[in-house]
Amino acid sequence: MEDIQKQTVVVADNDPDFLEWLSKHLEADTVEILTTNSSEEALKLFKDNDADLLIAEFHLRPFDGVDLLKKTRMAKPNAMVILNGLITSTNAVIESMRIGAFDVLRRESINFEIRQVAERALQAAEQMRVADRERTSSGSIVPPQPSDDLIIGRSPAMQDVYKLIGRVARADAPVLITGESGVGKEVVSNAIHKFSRRSKSEYVAINCAAIPSNLLESELFGHEKGAFTGAVSQRVGRFEQCDNGTLFLDEIGDMPLDVQSKLLRVLQSGEFSRVGGNQTMQSDVRILAATNKRLEEEVENGTFREDLFYRLNVVRIHIPPLRRRSEDIRLLAEHFLNRQTEKGKVRPMQFSKEAMELLESYTWPGNVRELENLIQRACVLATGNVLLPGDLPFDANHANEVPPALMKRAARRFLSAAKDSGKTPLELAIREMIAVATEDTGDAAEAAELIGLSKTEAKKYISAPTKKAAAAKK
Repeated sequence: MEDIQKQTVVVADNDPDFLEWLSKHLEADTVEILTTNSSEEALKLFKDNDADLLIAEFHLRPFDGVDLLKKTRMAKPNAMVILNGLITSTNAVIESMRIGAFDVLRRESINFEIRQVAERALQAAEQMRVADRERTSSGSIVPPQPSDDLIIGRSPAMQDVYKLIGRVARADAPVLITGESGVGKEVVSNAIHKFSRRSKSEYVAINCAAIPSNLLESELFGHEKGAFTGAVSQRVGRFEQCDNGTLFLDEIGDMPLDVQSKLLRVLQSGEFSRVGGNQTMQSDVRILAATNKRLEEEVENGTFREDLFYRLNVVRIHIPPLRRRSEDIRLLAEHFLNRQTEKGKVRPMQFSKEAMELLESYTWPGNVRELENLIQRACVLATGNVLLPGDLPFDANHANEVPPALMKRAARRFLSAAKDSGKTPLELAIREMIAVATEDTGDAAEAAELIGLSKTEAKKYISAPTKKAAAAKK
């Protein structure tokens, strides 16, 4: 019989009755409980037994729970520690979490919370051990080298984007960059400028949706003193500022119609006037525009000028959403994690295998921006130097959903397998689901109910091997 791999929990508390209760409460075949009323002894037990979890009271002797936490984390940086007690100071809670406590529980609620929190801590400890074993077996991990690439991604779709950037960079034609919010349209715009002949001149980005319509015209073209209430002095606009440079107009689909007409004039002739001024001015500016809207539909709806659309849409670069280029997720995630380390915001960290698999299977509705923000939050909230699945703060609204990317991969496998088997993809999928469900339940009726079929409907899909497996399990 295979030995059960036990995990060790050290419990340190002044109350012997609590020690006895908690030992029984956490009792399990896979858990060994070691108890003490001394913080010094608790530290020794944790080190000597390479324990997985320490549960300690704040008010211990000879040094308190916070100091025990510090010493434990010094001995084992990824140590899982849960502190508890009669909390009279919020500073103690804040300091404990800052140092790296897995959780802090109030004494009055520990009866209801400790088992669930301890189970999560032990699961995280095991994941840390697995990550350490993988790191040891593969040798020392070389941290990713800082990259001077402006854009991260090696997917075929992004390769096409890079080629387009290279082609348009050598010309001065307007470029319309399209794609969902968060895909990196401004990054592409910046790359076009960096590789163009204008790279040594000014590059300015404006979000047309973020500036009130009555101020956008002044922002672009400037204004004369007294042109409107509050115009106490002359102001140089972005077209003057960017002469011989590049102006990036983000969210151009939100630009008001009256400003669109004045922008059209600049694109046609290079001429404009400041708000409230009579002098015609010239500016040699390359326009790069971006939008997450379908401008063709905006033209049909009358909210975007058709002539301006054709002026902007000389060359279009479309950036695919992150869910369409899942092969870039690992590169981007490691890049953002490395950036946090380079900035000195976090200690050197890495992803566990399970965490990376979770990142690669998620649908990323917020695209690259969402991934970057999630990595930043994970680095702040993680208690160890390995990011685990539990450290990834996904949107709670999507936490229990099956990632669409994962479903699509499974569907592709079924389509491929169906071609080889001579069965329809649907029939093959149902057979596989029944087989798995029957292995889990040991009963065909329960398996059918689990996937939404009647027992009669399920019978025609159940193969002989599956029936034998179910019978054997009984």
